[in-house]
Amino acid sequence: MIEHDNIEVTRDQLLRALARPLPPWARPLTIGTFVFGSLMFVLMLLGDGDARAWRAYHVNFLFWTGLSVAGVMFHAVVTVAKGRWSAPVRRIAEASVAFLPVAFALFLIEWFGRAHVFPWIAHPEMIADVPVKAFWLRDGFMWLRNAAGLALLFGLCIWFVYHSLRPDAALLRPGVAEAHKDLYAWLSKDYDQPGKGADLSHHRRNQLGAALIPAYAVAMSLLAFDFVMSLAPHWLSNLLGGFFFMGAWLTGLTSLAILTIFWRRHLALESLITTHHLHDIGKLCFAFTIFWAYTFFSQFLVIWYGNLPEETSFLFLRMTAPEWKGISTAMVVLTFALPFWLIIGVKPKKTPAILGTAALISLAGVWTDRYVFTIPSIVQEADRLPLGAPEAAVTIGFFGLWGMCYLWFARRFPIVSPTLLEREGERRRHAHASF
Repeated sequence: MIEHDNIEVTRDQLLRALARPLPPWARPLTIGTFVFGSLMFVLMLLGDGDARAWRAYHVNFLFWTGLSVAGVMFHAVVTVAKGRWSAPVRRIAEASVAFLPVAFALFLIEWFGRAHVFPWIAHPEMIADVPVKAFWLRDGFMWLRNAAGLALLFGLCIWFVYHSLRPDAALLRPGVAEAHKDLYAWLSKDYDQPGKGADLSHHRRNQLGAALIPAYAVAMSLLAFDFVMSLAPHWLSNLLGGFFFMGAWLTGLTSLAILTIFWRRHLALESLITTHHLHDIGKLCFAFTIFWAYTFFSQFLVIWYGNLPEETSFLFLRMTAPEWKGISTAMVVLTFALPFWLIIGVKPKKTPAILGTAALISLAGVWTDRYVFTIPSIVQEADRLPLGAPEAAVTIGFFGLWGMCYLWFARRFPIVSPTLLEREGERRRHAHASF
């Protein structure tokens, strides 16, 4: 018997709900969008739009990688914080781990288009007068250190999810589909042996959760400094690392809100994932929407009052140039103003339609954030805003690729962990009995 928030569900009832197949449109949608985006990207590379294609690729790599890592980070953070309320939604968040090996491959692929993204590669004289920057921004050195940072972060994420999946693999292995038996056998290997089973996996998950938090901050900050700040090599901002990884964290929360609403409805889990869970997720989205605005304004204020040319030029370009000031304003409206007012109350956070709408707007806002912080530094001057069909096509392709990875995970593993829910139910019953 699984007990959560005073709702009792038998294991068989939960497993029957989780066995419901995906909607028939899900896989064709993700495959179709990936094929379309990939085809358009290749056509742009073969034509005159190769520079614009690689820049859109860069923006989307930053956005979708941050979103995917943040999904795993959600589980890590609530594990460390002992956020037991989140038991039904942790697997929904961490399922984005399936995109991380692909993200690493995408990182390596960008090497071939780096000259279109990093202006100091084509024009090394931009940094030649500053020896420290010339040393730090050596082409191979930059790629190597970021590869090491991402490999460490992604490896910890995958290892963490491995230990998260082991209890469910051991429980469900006897009845799993033939195509997945080898995978489940590998995941549950030695699970029943003393010292190698449930207690060890639980201990490892706690350890890895604690290690993931600083690793996330360091690796994502390094990515921000090298893949965002270096695009304007004379611009400085000590706050950019925190601003970048907290923006990614916000996308993890808002994507979790959308995915929770989807799975809750599709699997008819309203009795298990209640409006209280939506309220809790909504409160996190609301809180970190405000925190995004706080870090954004803190960065703005320091640069503005410091009034140093190498710092203020970054702001003036985005605030005064006709082609950039509109999209810069839209970034603030989409990421902060609209989500803030949409879910400021209790009822909107508990209403799936309103919470989902606010989350979608916020995701669009953070994508715009990634665009605003990168593309003006590369393009500098343009006849008009370079945002249109090419960027949309590449974004659609990345969405399809991320969706394919997420569905790959969802087809193989229970999107709600029955063993985690049972453990939390037993802990709850034990706590009640102790009183």
